[in-house]
Amino acid sequence: MNAVVIAVLLMVGLSLARVNIVIALVLSALVGGVVGGLPLLETVNVFTQGLGGGAAIALNYAMLGAFAVTISRSGITDVLANKVITRISGKNATAGSTIWVKSILFGVILLAAIASQNIVPVHIAFIPILIPPLLHVMAQLKLDRRAVACILTFGLTSTYMLLPVGFGKIFLNTLLYTNLVDNGVSIQADQLPLVMAIPVFGMFLGLLVALFVTYRGKREYSLDKILESEPESHTIRTKHLWVAVIAIISALSTQLATDSVIIGSLTGLVVFVIGGVLKVEETQDVFTKGVYMMGLFGFIMISAAGFAEVMKATHAIDSLVLTTTDLVGDNKVLAAFLMLLTGLLVTMGIGSSFSTIPIIASIYVPLALGFGFSPMATAALVGAAAALGDAGSPASDSTLGPTSGLNADGQHDHIWDSVVPTFLHYNIPLIIFGVIAAMVL
Repeated sequence: MNAVVIAVLLMVGLSLARVNIVIALVLSALVGGVVGGLPLLETVNVFTQGLGGGAAIALNYAMLGAFAVTISRSGITDVLANKVITRISGKNATAGSTIWVKSILFGVILLAAIASQNIVPVHIAFIPILIPPLLHVMAQLKLDRRAVACILTFGLTSTYMLLPVGFGKIFLNTLLYTNLVDNGVSIQADQLPLVMAIPVFGMFLGLLVALFVTYRGKREYSLDKILESEPESHTIRTKHLWVAVIAIISALSTQLATDSVIIGSLTGLVVFVIGGVLKVEETQDVFTKGVYMMGLFGFIMISAAGFAEVMKATHAIDSLVLTTTDLVGDNKVLAAFLMLLTGLLVTMGIGSSFSTIPIIASIYVPLALGFGFSPMATAALVGAAAALGDAGSPASDSTLGPTSGLNADGQHDHIWDSVVPTFLHYNIPLIIFGVIAAMVL
């Protein structure tokens, strides 16, 4: 079997068996490298060399975690949470008002996820800040957190696939358009949102299924565990709220100006210290808690970078594509399906659609044009194949982000409560509607 196939299947299998995802990525990379023809020591060296690619991301996560912990201390997110809790636990609460609160809550979370890609382009930075204080609300409403994970992943992923603003501009114009043109596709940048609208519509249907069918039922969570991580009552000071607002604005402005989450988070922490919310001697404790909250995700991204480097060194991706073409013949539907399935295998290990586009485009464009797909159909195949890994990979920001907020109390499993739900509700529709887009465009 192909080294990429073996490595990805092993990584997914170990993850589903609840083996730590970092251990799963390391073991899968080593096995994939050896199967791909690399000596064990060379595989280890290549993996180690690739780790540096995730170091900056890991520090981003640690600093972001520290900033999120400090924001929670200010009490600003508890203001909203307490108002909602009062609303649903009051004597006059009815089934109708509960449904209304659920709808508003879902809508706010979705809008926040969408805005994080363009209006306020902080990506997943808002999740560990906004979601943990709302866990009380979700528990009282008996919401299934898997539904919230699906909402967050949909907002994070579909937005940059469809709207050419913020991260969407990078995905559609800088990466997808540039790589398509560089590989010989004659297409206009303003055509790409229309191209990606069909796969995104498939994801939207998956979201509706998740909310109104799969996870519409009630699910119990321990309030005691929630209160241990997020106490329901805080002493909220007006001064601290204003300091928090200034800190958030300062952090966001600095991040946008420097294009650095690290510098932005550090700026926010400095404002909190100056404003008296955080004492200088408490910075050690805050950073430690931030690493505890977000450190695992940093190590996952570091390990994923090493995994990707090993897969590239084996050249198994090229052979996987060639094997796919041998199976297709003249069947364009089968060709589109197998190309997307291959893209899923490639991106599941790497975990980033942004990092995958250059790899996918260089291989898929000549292949798609050779099968007779139009330029727009080719763009749909490349874009959808790249997005597949983001929507349901254990090593993707789009699944790690939701887990960082929903698992603040240890009651939300990354694999079974974030990865599996998003994989089922988004990757399957992406493949189906990706094939449809390839055939109709």
